[in-house]
Amino acid sequence: MKLEQWAVGGRNFGSLIMFVLMAGEMFSTFVFLGASGAAYRLGGPSIYIFCALTYIVPFWILPPIWRYAKRHKLLTQSDFFAKKYSSKPLGFLVAMIGVVSMIPYIVLQLKGFQIIVSETSYGMISPTMAVWIGMIIVTVFVYVSGIHGSAWTAVLKDILMIGVIVILGVYLPFHYFGGIKPMFETLDAAKPSFLLLQDKGMSISWYISLCVTIALGQYMWPHCFGASLSSQDESTLRKNAAILPIYQIILVFILFIGFTAALQIPNLQGADTDLALFRMTKEAFPPWFVGITGAAGMLAALIPCSMLILTAATILSKNIYKAIKPDTSNNHLAKLTRIFVPIVSLVSLYFTFFGGNTMLALLTMAYSFVLQLFPPLVFSFIRKNPVSKAGASAGMIVGVILVAFFTLSGTTVATLFPAAPQFIKDLDIGVVAITINSVVMLAVSAFTKKVQVSIPEKPVNQTIKS
Repeated sequence: MKLEQWAVGGRNFGSLIMFVLMAGEMFSTFVFLGASGAAYRLGGPSIYIFCALTYIVPFWILPPIWRYAKRHKLLTQSDFFAKKYSSKPLGFLVAMIGVVSMIPYIVLQLKGFQIIVSETSYGMISPTMAVWIGMIIVTVFVYVSGIHGSAWTAVLKDILMIGVIVILGVYLPFHYFGGIKPMFETLDAAKPSFLLLQDKGMSISWYISLCVTIALGQYMWPHCFGASLSSQDESTLRKNAAILPIYQIILVFILFIGFTAALQIPNLQGADTDLALFRMTKEAFPPWFVGITGAAGMLAALIPCSMLILTAATILSKNIYKAIKPDTSNNHLAKLTRIFVPIVSLVSLYFTFFGGNTMLALLTMAYSFVLQLFPPLVFSFIRKNPVSKAGASAGMIVGVILVAFFTLSGTTVATLFPAAPQFIKDLDIGVVAITINSVVMLAVSAFTKKVQVSIPEKPVNQTIKS
């Protein structure tokens, strides 16, 4: 396959494949581990996982992105920014942000894979052996089939995952409480405020600002951005954005599982809360069903992992290596992209084994990193874009630095503005970073455009009449 066929499927994926591919990107190990763990741990505030705004944003931004990318034969997010702002250095900056952000995302999928295999094999398969086998399989099929392998395997993943989650979400409340309503009544009696948003901290303003952050940042991930370019036309992307919220019905059953676990196994602490789904499955079902649940969870980890590796390899070759060596031929670039696949896999494996638990904090930081790409993207749709390449670069750099500082120092809006009203103090810190990013971007753009206008153009050779 040529690079375009390998990376974006020749831009020929129809509605069904796009649906399962995009769902495969978004519904990963988080659904099996994080979402049920959030319901177990947080109660009512866990409804942040239902963020309908996440599907309104791509309805408007993905069609023009696809149209522009097809016209100019662009394959990656970095290509898009470099072409829109006529700046290869800007494309290089976007590529670096993307690759740095994706590595902890890959590692989180692999750590989830370790947990799933260990739990569902009852400890018979070691986490180390499981990750090596899983990563070798993913590396081989990404190397050979590119995005086609990820898309078709996502079909199997979705069938298994939907079946398992619906069965668990319906069976567990009826098995333990006689129905879903009795389960809620028991939960409300045992933990009266468990199902409510809080007055401070996880309040309504926290929920709204977090939903905005998630919605604006979701399709700024390079693998989600890149997957959208594989669509056969822009109407397919709109249909997908309209239909994909139906998929969130699955998350209702995930909440039922987490709430049931909160009553039946109430002593899980810390990271063990993410094991709520599998602990309940092992307690209520025979081993063969636990195995099916593990298979669904395994695919939920490996499908996003394959897309992340594919995208990272494409960006490394096309937007970083070629930026350093611009005379690289397209044939050599296609071969080089495949070579980067096992390299990215090995780097991710290293951090999986030796990165410690700090990767979760890094993933949180990475999500806010890619969020900083949203302001220059939106302004690039304007016919007379007021943002310059210098302004876009400055805004992104400032935003990334702020996110790194906020995350590593544990800074929140409450610590920044202790005298502010409570609804301000509860805002997600990502809103602050993207706001400052936008202000810097527009200020630098206004200055650089003014300087550019003030510099006289070079005189054109003219015939001077005497």
